[in-house]
Amino acid sequence: MSNLRSSEEEKYDMSGARLALTLCVTKAREGSEEDLDALEYMFRQLRFESTMKRDPTAQQFQEELEKFQQAIDSREDPISCAFVVLMAHGREGFLKGEDGEMVKLENLFEALNNKNCQALRAKPKVYIIQACRGEQKDPGETVGGDEIVMVTKDSPQTIPTYTDALHIYSTVEGYIAYRHDQKGSCFIQTLVDVFTKGKGHILELLTEVTRRMAEAEMVQEGQAKKTNPEIQSTLRKRLYLQEK
Repeated sequence: MSNLRSSEEEKYDMSGARLALTLCVTKAREGSEEDLDALEYMFRQLRFESTMKRDPTAQQFQEELEKFQQAIDSREDPISCAFVVLMAHGREGFLKGEDGEMVKLENLFEALNNKNCQALRAKPKVYIIQACRGEQKDPGETVGGDEIVMVTKDSPQTIPTYTDALHIYSTVEGYIAYRHDQKGSCFIQTLVDVFTKGKGHILELLTEVTRRMAEAEMVQEGQAKKTNPEIQSTLRKRLYLQEK
């Protein structure tokens, strides 16, 4: 196809600084420390400047995201990418802070969008959410287009407010997210293993994460359960965390 761009044009420039913020409620969430250790290893391997905060209240979730945005916008060196990891109890669209109060995920995502964080404008913003999204449990099941192209010439160089974001949820809407008391969560542990060893772009890596989680079985109260992550992407280019 003549309108396809070169491989260099269609991938994000990752030569600048890589920043990460992890906010994790450990209270009544056994196994959280194992997840934090795994994430710390992953960010070190992928050359991210990582900040971690344990047991934020609902208000502190919001405050820490806003502080992260301000710190990013105040830097003088180029920024390539930001990761935000949010780990807590939750329900669909909300996380529970250490104080038991709820914070809206949508409000947390707003802090780094193209309107509110200029340094990350048109840059990839990856959110990893390890939290329940409901009470449903999945026992598993036994398994036996038109293309629209819009081209406008001489139009002003603008970008939508909500592009270049990737939301990675540990489970699908309405369902429980599982976490082992000693080993940590299957989602975080699998994601770290794939991200640190894989060489493809991030959506390829997430397909591998989904495959592994779909094959795994979580045992709760003596019964096997299934779970898989959900990925929501508005990325415009390929995002490589490591050189191919």
